[in-house]
Amino acid sequence: MRRMVWSLMSVAALALAGCNSSNAPEQGSDNAAAAAKANTVSGTVAVRGGGTVSPEAKLVVNLVDVSSTDQADATPLASKTIAPVQFPQSFELNFNPADVNPADLYVVKAELSDGERQYKMALQAPVLTKGAPNQVSIELVAEQTPGEKELADFQAVQKQIGGMKISNGTKLEKDVSRAWQVFRQNGAVQFIRGRADYGDKGFTSTDYAYKDGKPWVVVQQKKASQDAKPSSTERAGWDKDGNLVLKQVVSGDKTEALGDDEAASLKKQAEDILNLATGGKGK
Repeated sequence: MRRMVWSLMSVAALALAGCNSSNAPEQGSDNAAAAAKANTVSGTVAVRGGGTVSPEAKLVVNLVDVSSTDQADATPLASKTIAPVQFPQSFELNFNPADVNPADLYVVKAELSDGERQYKMALQAPVLTKGAPNQVSIELVAEQTPGEKELADFQAVQKQIGGMKISNGTKLEKDVSRAWQVFRQNGAVQFIRGRADYGDKGFTSTDYAYKDGKPWVVVQQKKASQDAKPSSTERAGWDKDGNLVLKQVVSGDKTEALGDDEAASLKKQAEDILNLATGGKGK
């Protein structure tokens, strides 16, 4: 009987040892996964509205400490540049856990550039410390291009010209008949609305906006005749430093870049009609 009891105890001990040995690899896998997670931040990046970008678009993702007031010179704990980009775009950043201070605040910053178009994060994405996760979902929002901003500001001024002081003028030339309205505010020309009839060669309707006496934005519609629909609309605009930032030509549903020569021609027209409408005074 005693031999049988010992035999049963031996079987139980072996079975227990077998169970422990089978669990050991699983615990090791969990530890490895935890170790990997401790030095990795990952996630996905998407664009609000599901927009698409060109093959030249570039996405930069950084892991940064935002606790310091002087963040401009702060070196990211990890950084990755992704190009080309396809949304939703996944990313993974590997960092040194020894560089992380539990008392600091860390975020993932993502910025996308596509030509003149810039995309910024809609919300901050904290990670690592203060209960934040190691995995985030980031949404980017398209910002206005410099040209779009100038056009939006121009359109805002355009809506206000009814409250400005208005004067009119006309001039008959050999090949063209011109008419214009000048809109002044505080003694300075803000806006000129010009019409030019070239007979069988067509008709143009142009809005010229000025800042500090210099051409700011020009929007010109080209037509077969005064009552016809525009065949094309050209837009040119310059920032405060005189750089050409708005350059568009719209024909039907198609928008293309306006050439530098065409933009220069619109600027020259703006200078000429300002000189004509003000008798050379510019105001």
